[in-house]
Amino acid sequence: MVLDGCGLVCKYILFIFNLIFAVLGFVFLGLGLWLRFSDGTRGIFKVEALNSSAFVAAVTVLIVLGLVMLIMVSFGDYGACSEKKCALQVFSIIVSIMAGAEIAVGILAYSNRTWVGLKLVEFYTSMYTLYLSNADPVIGVTLTFIHKTLHCCGVTGIPLIELTQHTCPAPDGFFERFSMSNCPGLIVDVFDRKAQLVMGVFLGIGALLIIALICSTTLSKKMRQSASSPQYLILTQPQTSQFVSTSYPNPDNDPVVFTPLTMANIPIA
Repeated sequence: MVLDGCGLVCKYILFIFNLIFAVLGFVFLGLGLWLRFSDGTRGIFKVEALNSSAFVAAVTVLIVLGLVMLIMVSFGDYGACSEKKCALQVFSIIVSIMAGAEIAVGILAYSNRTWVGLKLVEFYTSMYTLYLSNADPVIGVTLTFIHKTLHCCGVTGIPLIELTQHTCPAPDGFFERFSMSNCPGLIVDVFDRKAQLVMGVFLGIGALLIIALICSTTLSKKMRQSASSPQYLILTQPQTSQFVSTSYPNPDNDPVVFTPLTMANIPIA
């Protein structure tokens, strides 16, 4: 069906949105599945006393979030590319739920920033301990990402004696060769000082989801209008010759001239 300019813009916005979230969904799902079923970490899920730990909760959230994002992207891409209203409606429902959840999580994380910071420290400590026990490469990449993002070095902060010093960032100055910030203390401090920024990130993602919801609703409306509006087929008669009736009973009467219809608009269902 033919879409106008607004419908096409919304269609391309949804395509870009789904592409970004598809990449994030694969990353979250892949990392969560690796941490869940890796030889070095799957034993944690079999210990009943550790089932409520921050590490298990974080891995579960990664898997569930990755699955939901991929399902959302599948409906969004199918609905936008194939212009299926039913798929877009399902996409809109999932986006609405995720937008509400993002905003709620952001507000709750800001309100309970101390508790959340401690849970993040617990998650980091679990990752750190697991890496020391089995040197899992995925956990090593995750630790490297955390260390370079926060610019910290392990649980000690001293590169010379730190057991995971190869995952630590390069020192910025001479003194950082001997002492850096330790990650557990820095995580609590950063999350407490930048709690507003963290909430802003959650609210920003929620706003992005709301934009996708608006585009999906607009695209569905344009598709419905395009399907309901009638189309016309223009028939033309190139010949302009006139038909003269010569069959008349009285020769004294003038002939009757029939002029053909040159153009007709016929609505097509």
